[in-house]
Amino acid sequence: MRAGRLACLGLAFTAIMAAMPVHAAPSLPLAPAPNVPDPYVAPAWLPGGHLQTIYTSLIISVPPVTYRRERLELDDGDFLDFDWVDGTPGQPVVVLFHGLEGDSSSHYAHDLMSHVRQKGWNGVVAHFRGCSGEDNRLPRAYFAGDSAEIERILRHVKGHTPDAPLYAVGVSLGGNALLRWLGESGEAAADLVGRAAAVSAPLDLTAAGNALDQGFNRSVYTARFLVTLKAKALRKAAQFPGTLDADAIAAATTFREFDTLVTARLHGYRDAGDYWLRASAKPVLPAISIPTLVINARNDPFLPSAALPAAADVSPSVTLEQPETGGHVAFPSGPFPGNIDWLPRRLMKHFDAQHR
Repeated sequence: MRAGRLACLGLAFTAIMAAMPVHAAPSLPLAPAPNVPDPYVAPAWLPGGHLQTIYTSLIISVPPVTYRRERLELDDGDFLDFDWVDGTPGQPVVVLFHGLEGDSSSHYAHDLMSHVRQKGWNGVVAHFRGCSGEDNRLPRAYFAGDSAEIERILRHVKGHTPDAPLYAVGVSLGGNALLRWLGESGEAAADLVGRAAAVSAPLDLTAAGNALDQGFNRSVYTARFLVTLKAKALRKAAQFPGTLDADAIAAATTFREFDTLVTARLHGYRDAGDYWLRASAKPVLPAISIPTLVINARNDPFLPSAALPAAADVSPSVTLEQPETGGHVAFPSGPFPGNIDWLPRRLMKHFDAQHR
C-alpha cells in the first residue's frame, strides 16, 4: 500500500539526487546535558528538505507491526476504524492521529508503534473517516480543524483504558487537528490526555496551502495527494448526487481548488480560504494547557519557516522544537541507508517524562 501511494515520487527523487551537491560532514554538536533531548541533526549524505522528505517516505525501511483492528459504529451512522498494538494492561496508551491520506501503514506509524510495543505500552492508530481502506458512509470526510472528531476518538480510547495514562500525537494534518482540540479545550483537555505532541503540523494552513500549490511542491506532493483525494471525492459525488461538482473536482489541480470544491462544501466552510483561516492551529496555541511538544523542521517543504510560531506565540505548556533540517515527517538519521528512529525516540522521551 505504502509503495503504491509513493511510486509517483520516484522520478522526482531521482532528479533531486542527481542535482544535489556533495556536502562535507558537519561538525559534531556538543553532547547535551543530562535529561536534555538529543537535538536533531540530519545526516551529511541526505541534505535538503525535499530529499529528506521523499527519501524517508520512499526508501527507508520500517519495522513490521501487527495490528488488531477495531471498528467503532457511530451514532450518526458512520464508523471509525482503530488499529491497536496491545501491550501490558494498565501501561500507558499512545494514540496516533495520522496525516493527510495516511493510515496505520504509514512509515511514521510503523516506527512509532514499534517503539511503543518495545516499551510494553499500548498503541493505537486512529483512522480518520475514509482512511482505513474503506469509504465512510456519510457525505463528509476528514479535515484539519475537526476537533470534535479528535475528542470523539480520545473519549473512545480512554473508555477502553480509563485508569492508564493516555498520550496523543498528531502528524501533519492530524497534528493540526489535535492542536486545535487542545487549544479549544484548554484545561479540560487534561481530563483525557496527560501529554501531547504534534509533528510537522501545518500550523498556518494558508501558508501551507499556498506553498503546496506552487512549483515543485504542486507538481510532486500536491499531485500525489490529489490522486487519492479526488478519487474519494468523486465516489462521494456519485453516492450523493447534487452534493459535489464531479466535473470540477476531476479538473482540480491545486489544494485551493480541491478544498473549495470538497473540504469546504462538506464541512461548512465558505471556501478554501475560509477553511484554512478558521482551521489553522497557530491561533489557539496560547490556550493549550497540557505539556505539548510541537516539532517542525525549518526546511519542511510543506510549511515556510516564516509561518512557524515563536515562543511568544504559544502557552508556557508548549515546547517548540524547530531544527534547521528534517523535512516533512521525516527526520532521517544514521549512516546510509539511514533510519527514522530519532522521531519516535524523541516522542517517547516526551511521553515518558510523565513517569519520572
